Amino acid sequence: MRIALIHALAHSVAPINEELARAWPEADRMNLLDDSLSADLARSGRGLDAAMHQRFETLAAYAESTGADAILFTCSAFGPCIEAAAARRPHMPVLKPNEAMVAEAVAVARGGRIGLVASFAPTLASMPPEFPAGTELVTCLAEGAMDALNRGDDAGHDERVVEAARWLVGQGCDVIALSQFSMARAQLAVHKAVGIPVLTTPGSAVRALRHRLGA
Repeated sequence: MRIALIHALAHSVAPINEELARAWPEADRMNLLDDSLSADLARSGRGLDAAMHQRFETLAAYAESTGADAILFTCSAFGPCIEAAAARRPHMPVLKPNEAMVAEAVAVARGGRIGLVASFAPTLASMPPEFPAGTELVTCLAEGAMDALNRGDDAGHDERVVEAARWLVGQGCDVIALSQFSMARAQLAVHKAVGIPVLTTPGSAVRALRHRLGA
């Protein structure tokens, strides 16, 4: 099986490749990175306009042309663009980065409260609507976490994610969902700090892909 991984942040590349190597080493991986996507979204003020939708369609079409059996996008702020690309490809799995984790979080929470941590602010606008209606969701931005990662301060990144998770536990959350692929590195630290289930997008996505492709 060939899995196309399409990234809008350089920090997302390693976490999903590491998870695939660990959990599905037989999968053939290809990586496409356009790190201008997130930067353009953050500074343009135009949101997910027609031009951004076309960029995602172009990336998906290229990935499919290389023989990919499935496509996984790894940046969580572009849900509608990914949904449009998926709608044009009913013959193959095209996954948003969060959809598998959303389903797992709802199942694990069993009607309880889900805490959603993000390190990229637009995610907190785009991702909550992906949860089923009626889901009790509390969100928190890990302030400064992405900046820490960008300057190579991995420990500082993880500390900020842990702080956000602790705050969410204080709000009565029963499960923590780390919304960025780049945040997966903090899973163990968060779990040690809060002692409740902690889900990551790479882990959930690989499980979903294996299931969808019958692997």
